[in-house]
Amino acid sequence: MIALGLGSNISGGNNTREENIASAIRLLGDHPSITIEQISSLYETEPVGLKEQPSFLNAVIAINTELPPLELLEVCLKIERQMGRVREVRWGPRNIDIDLLLYHNVEMATTILELPHPRMPDRRFVLIPLAEIAGNLLVYKGQTAQALLAVTGDDSQVICYGAIKKSWQANAIG
Repeated sequence: MIALGLGSNISGGNNTREENIASAIRLLGDHPSITIEQISSLYETEPVGLKEQPSFLNAVIAINTELPPLELLEVCLKIERQMGRVREVRWGPRNIDIDLLLYHNVEMATTILELPHPRMPDRRFVLIPLAEIAGNLLVYKGQTAQALLAVTGDDSQVICYGAIKKSWQANAIG
C-alpha cells in the first residue's frame, strides 16, 4: 500500500478546507503516473505542535504509482506549491499538507524523506483514517493501524466529519 495523508486548516483562495483536500486529490489523480485507489472519510482534528490555530480536516488516501518514493514526494510538494502552500511556521496553519506515509514495505531515511512516516504511530489523525482504508494490512513495523491506535499515547480528539464530496473526480473522469 502507498498511503498519503492530507490535511487543511485554512481556506486557500476561494476553497474551504474540504475543497482544498478535494483539489489536492484531484491534482494527484490528474498526474499520469498516479491512480487514486481509496479515500478515507474526512476527520476534524485538533492541531498538533502549534495549538493556537484552527482545527484541521484530515484524510488518508491509497494510491498506485510506479514513481519511486522521492519522485512521488516531489510530486506532492509541487502540488502543495501549486495550491499556494507557504511554509513559514513549523506545524503552523496551512491550506494543504500532503505527507507520504507509506510506500509498500519500503523503509528508508534520507534528509528529506523517512518511510514509513516516523510520527505516524503517534498521530490519531493519521491512524484513524488509515485504519479505515488499510484494514488488516501491516502498516508500521509489523503492526496494523488498529494495533497502533490501541497503544498510541495520542489522546487528541478526532471526529468523523463525513465523506469527501466526489468533486475530486471531476477532472480525473473527464
